[in-house]
Amino acid sequence: MVAITTAADGSIEAADFRQIFGLLPTGVVAITGKSESGKPLGFVVGTFQSLSLDPPLVMFAVDKGSSTWPWIRNLEQFTANILSTEQLPVCKALARKGDDKFKDLPFEWSTIGTPRLPGSTAWIDCDVASEIVAGDHYVIVGEIKEMEQASDCEALLFRGGKFGEFDFWDRPAPEPKPIAEEVETQE
Repeated sequence: MVAITTAADGSIEAADFRQIFGLLPTGVVAITGKSESGKPLGFVVGTFQSLSLDPPLVMFAVDKGSSTWPWIRNLEQFTANILSTEQLPVCKALARKGDDKFKDLPFEWSTIGTPRLPGSTAWIDCDVASEIVAGDHYVIVGEIKEMEQASDCEALLFRGGKFGEFDFWDRPAPEPKPIAEEVETQE
């Protein structure tokens, strides 16, 4: 076991923070939009999740230093492309810095006018509902306008600095013991 402690002032080292939260697998999602001139734009997040069923909302976080988010924010629409295990090259292309991330990347325009990446597990087209400042990130809330599931491809996951996919257990989950039985066993 690795012990990680906070400093006397309550601060946490960035490397320790990344180490602990790197233990939690996340989905890999490409957030795509376009500039005012119609140029396709995008970046990758590991923070995408559902937020509300009524109304249907999703959320993700993006670093305040992102050079892409301000352009997408201006048009107030985005598509969350849930990347598949076949799309690691797409992930790497959109994760890099630079202006031409879509060079040689195929895409189709959604009904709201945002890029959809073929081969994704699913597409979720959204209007930006709100943006919240949270530390060194913005938390973006999107209102779902349309969503579509692709074929039975597996979603790309990220954990501990490595990419992978979900694997179901061959055995069923253990049956929970009644609480009273657990207490008796521990005594």
